Amino acid sequence: MLSPLAIDTFLLDYHLGHVILLGFIVSLLGAAPLKSQRVIASVFGGFGLIFLVAPYTTMSKLYVLAGIPMILIGTLLWTMGDS
Repeated sequence: MLSPLAIDTFLLDYHLGHVILLGFIVSLLGAAPLKSQRVIASVFGGFGLIFLVAPYTTMSKLYVLAGIPMILIGTLLWTMGDS
């Protein structure tokens, strides 16, 4: 069994941006078998919005600024996607 100190020292290297990015990647992998462009577009747009509204003091500015192109990509994919 792992001690809480070992878990804490492992988790100190990561911040909120890493957690949201991991959730984004897992969501894309989960949506890929559906082969729906609108589902993937909603994942992009949703996580772009999450990146923008997340507190910028808990992660670097790069993650906050990554939300803007993610929302734009999501909007473009939604427009071009079939039902």
